[in-house]
Amino acid sequence: MISYEQFLQWVPKLKNLETPGAESQLKMAALERLEELQSVGLEKNTPKKAAVMMYVYPKNNEAHFVLIERQKSKGKHSGQIAFPGGKTEPDDNGFEDTALRETFEEVGVPYEFQEIIIEGTPLYIPPSNYLVYNYLAYYPHKQLDFNRKKELDTNNFLSFKPQIEEVKSIIEVPLSEFLETSDSDRVVLSTSYMTEVSVPCYRLQGNIVWGATAMMLSEYKVLMRQIVNK
Repeated sequence: MISYEQFLQWVPKLKNLETPGAESQLKMAALERLEELQSVGLEKNTPKKAAVMMYVYPKNNEAHFVLIERQKSKGKHSGQIAFPGGKTEPDDNGFEDTALRETFEEVGVPYEFQEIIIEGTPLYIPPSNYLVYNYLAYYPHKQLDFNRKKELDTNNFLSFKPQIEEVKSIIEVPLSEFLETSDSDRVVLSTSYMTEVSVPCYRLQGNIVWGATAMMLSEYKVLMRQIVNK
């Protein structure tokens, strides 16, 4: 178990670490993705922009982060496990603002309960032609308004509100489970754009997490392990 107090001690250390970069993401990429990324030219493709959030929060004083199961749709990422997030809007004040807004809209975390720690390496997703900016954020425990203490249980205060049009279910993952899970697991799956392909994955709370989300998680895992292993 990683207590939330323990995670709070990691925050200043995480802010001072350099992000490991694309190499740490690519170890969770399918072979087909590696080939696509090597041949793609972003200037030519002019990708759309999006932003997502790995949001860490306390539940029963244990550090957790939230993932979502997307609703079934005609989109490229229908039904997949993902971070809260989405495409940029004209009124967004930068990509951080997109991630904060989408986390509020998709899972109902108020802006005042989100504070960004670091930005991960932006990741290009060929199937949907999106360049995704990603952020690690947390609930800033010290900023709780203690005048509202009767309304909020600081150990288990979040009542997630899924955006029904986009989110089928919310998945709460203990941070310790993620850091202990295997980096070498694989699964064979088919999607709208590939058939029976073996891909690296994480198994979290009974869910298969693969693709772009697994790649972004991999970078944050490398960062956190630097702190744990010291």
